[in-house]
Amino acid sequence: MSYTLYLDCFAGASGDMLLGALLDCGLDFEHLKAELSKLGVEGYQLSLNRVDRSGISATKFDVRLIEEERRHEHGHDHDHHDHHDHRSLTRIKKIISTSRLSETVKEKAQTIFQRLGEAESKIHNIPIDSVHFHEVGAIDSIVDIIGVCIGLEALRIERIIASPLHVGSGTFKCAHGTYPVPGPATAELLKGAPVYSNEIEGELMTPTGAAVISTLVSGYGPMPMMRIEQIGYGAGTREYPKFPNVLRAVIGRLEDDADQTPATITVIEANIDDLSPQIFGYLMERVLAAGALDIFYTPVQMKKNRPGTLLTLLCNQADREKMVDIIFSETTTLGVRYRTEQREILRREKVPVETPYGKITLKISRRPDGRMINMTPEFEDCRLAAERHQVSLREVQLAAIKAHH
Repeated sequence: MSYTLYLDCFAGASGDMLLGALLDCGLDFEHLKAELSKLGVEGYQLSLNRVDRSGISATKFDVRLIEEERRHEHGHDHDHHDHHDHRSLTRIKKIISTSRLSETVKEKAQTIFQRLGEAESKIHNIPIDSVHFHEVGAIDSIVDIIGVCIGLEALRIERIIASPLHVGSGTFKCAHGTYPVPGPATAELLKGAPVYSNEIEGELMTPTGAAVISTLVSGYGPMPMMRIEQIGYGAGTREYPKFPNVLRAVIGRLEDDADQTPATITVIEANIDDLSPQIFGYLMERVLAAGALDIFYTPVQMKKNRPGTLLTLLCNQADREKMVDIIFSETTTLGVRYRTEQREILRREKVPVETPYGKITLKISRRPDGRMINMTPEFEDCRLAAERHQVSLREVQLAAIKAHH
């Protein structure tokens, strides 16, 4: 059985907050340590403590370098990142690929670091192979990112949905100097995600947190209808007056298929005037099999007065690049457009009813308050029953609706 994770990011998110929240939800600390040992990286210690953040009891996860621990014992407790090595993307990916971690954990972790590398490459205008991480390349952030991937696998999380992201305000100091909040890397990673800022000063969303969330989250919006099984709080390092610096993680099972579609989706469009009609059908099959939420074609009149087709595809934000790759590989278009949109959907449930013609499934749609909006008998059930009993399809459909009442 798999679960959905909802991240309530009212205080932003960082790598240690994400991992702390998963540990608070039941991730076994000993299992985490055993899995992290498969990385083959040494020189650090892990700690787990209960802390209070503005009245909320939360789990504080920390990674401390052994060298740093010795400095602390001798009274030389400098900035947390001063003594960390800078690591290249290639080196980090090699550490991951040559480890004994599961393939699922490796794939997720490498994808997260790849996104970080692409963001840094764009910001500093350097080739991605030349990117050297500073804070993110430190051992603690490597442990945080891979630890989150380990936790998601251990807790059997299949889908992640997040609230709008609180990024904080003001400025912060890093290896390159003093930057505004959100930092350049964080801002680049969160393109397309709903973010906001208020009077809380500080870097609430770190590059590590932004990389993990923007890579793994399938959508953003309010908490979906779900049966909650675990709630955990991961504590941030700083304390703010009257503001709980915690990340809340909610794990549960979604009520039905409709709730699995996030409120925020990506819309991809392309105008095409030189493609065989046969390919359009094949393309539709491919993208739907790859996870597209919907795809449809609209006849349009294009430049030079040519008839063409407007391709419109809806997908989860995390699937955008995959969908664009398929469109480019299967069609003749030279470019696509994409945008983020909000959509509202009805709850759907399937209810079996007994009729004189056998069991028929009704598809019922409701508003969030429970009001029924529509009720439709499953077409295939009705068709088979009509053929089997030699009656009209409409007669079976009416019998199914009557059976519900």
